[in-house]
Amino acid sequence: MYFGDFLNNIGVAYALLGAALAAGFAGAGSALGVGIAGQAAAGVVSQDPSKFARVLVLQLLPGTQGIYGLLVAFITLAKIGVLSGNIMEMDSRAGLMILAACLPIAIAGFFSGKSQGQASAASIGIIAKRPEEFAKSMIFPAMVETYAILALLVSILGVSLIPV
Repeated sequence: MYFGDFLNNIGVAYALLGAALAAGFAGAGSALGVGIAGQAAAGVVSQDPSKFARVLVLQLLPGTQGIYGLLVAFITLAKIGVLSGNIMEMDSRAGLMILAACLPIAIAGFFSGKSQGQASAASIGIIAKRPEEFAKSMIFPAMVETYAILALLVSILGVSLIPV
């Protein structure tokens, strides 16, 4: 398929929109979450630099949603042939189904990334006062991660199982 044909292939356009939303919104949620946790981490490290490694782990946790969104975007791009250079023809129905399948990680990734950053910031506060409670402090942001993983699974299954 040539680029001119692509412009007339609305199904592929919908699928590309889904991939963009998955990567964009999940990535934005991760960026917000990592930023929130980073602010808390910087405060702790400015007071006690020996806590750097522990707070860094907690700061990195909200970054996983962006990775999940990117994974769904790559799976989508591979499915429609963008990565191989052989873009398939797709009707609008299939494109809209792929777009819908990308939405769980886009939406959940955005909100859980931000929320996980807030939970990580609170856990960083635990490390500031009781560094020996590191393992327990990991539980709070990990609980938020559960919902991002569920959304990831729904999006992967949805994109993978949609016939095109």
